[in-house]
Amino acid sequence: MRSLRERRRVSILRVAARAKPTVSKASPRAADGKASGGWTFLSNHAHVLLLLAKEPEIRLRDVAERVGITERAVQRIVADLEQSRYIERVRTGRRNRYKVHPEMPLRHPIEAHRRIASLIHLVVEG
Repeated sequence: MRSLRERRRVSILRVAARAKPTVSKASPRAADGKASGGWTFLSNHAHVLLLLAKEPEIRLRDVAERVGITERAVQRIVADLEQSRYIERVRTGRRNRYKVHPEMPLRHPIEAHRRIASLIHLVVEG
């Protein structure tokens, strides 16, 4: 006869085996809607910047939902972008409007010869 500890362990293993794997709501998706394997070519900073360029009056809550990260993470990214002068926050009543500075260079040395205007044109306007 099995011990109580052994029966619990077997029971837990059976429940785990029946559980369906879940895909996180925040996981990146490919164009066809399927999970893309957990990585993307652009960083979350780039995704936030592109959304702000496309929709300057978008709420940070909506940015978080579309990028697939928390609202707090978006707030930190926006603070980074503001501090680095890539964007400017303009208060309009109770809302914020974001002004992107397209003349700023991309940050990594490999692409520093390009401006963020090129990225915005490629992704948002292209």
